[in-house]
Amino acid sequence: MAVCGMGLGSSLIIEMNIKDVTEQLDIDCEVGHTNLNSFIANDSSITAVICGSDLADSIEHPNKIILQNLFDKEEIKEKISKFMEVYE
Repeated sequence: MAVCGMGLGSSLIIEMNIKDVTEQLDIDCEVGHTNLNSFIANDSSITAVICGSDLADSIEHPNKIILQNLFDKEEIKEKISKFMEVYE
């Protein structure tokens, strides 16, 4: 789940970048996006949350992937790859 502050545009762009990266890595997953106020931390269907460093302290989730640059596909790819090594 991609989470941003307002849920207007950046989380949608992050979602599209995550989908591109997971396709490259051959990871079968469902990706969505939401804003911080709508995010439900105890939703058991959410395996991981991806957010910017500005929101990291505001999001409670055991599998939180924190990005420094929300639009950097290489950073997204690197951090998802590392997460999958541990998660699988």
